[in-house]
Amino acid sequence: MKVEQLYQALKKSQEAKGIYFNEDKDLVFELLESLLLNKERYGYMGCPCRLACGDRKNDKDITCPCVYRAPDLVEFGACFCGLYISEALRNHEIESQYIPEGRPPEKIF
Repeated sequence: MKVEQLYQALKKSQEAKGIYFNEDKDLVFELLESLLLNKERYGYMGCPCRLACGDRKNDKDITCPCVYRAPDLVEFGACFCGLYISEALRNHEIESQYIPEGRPPEKIF
């Protein structure tokens, strides 16, 4: 799959849920390229901003979209890596802010 194809597929499916790509398209395409690289490496699209171990079961929480995305979008308006943003952030109703790592320390190695 090419980056543009992934972009179009995810854009359509996520916007239907009220979730949008970051307005920085260069960042988005860089992150999508990393997702595709992780898919080649591990067989799944592990979050490009976190270290995947190659064990699908262990990395289930960081397979994009990760389980931390929804709470990050609610609390901060964006996910940890900045790939996805909320409608409120997209519409400039809230300001962009620092997003702390939500993955438990015991899962980070």
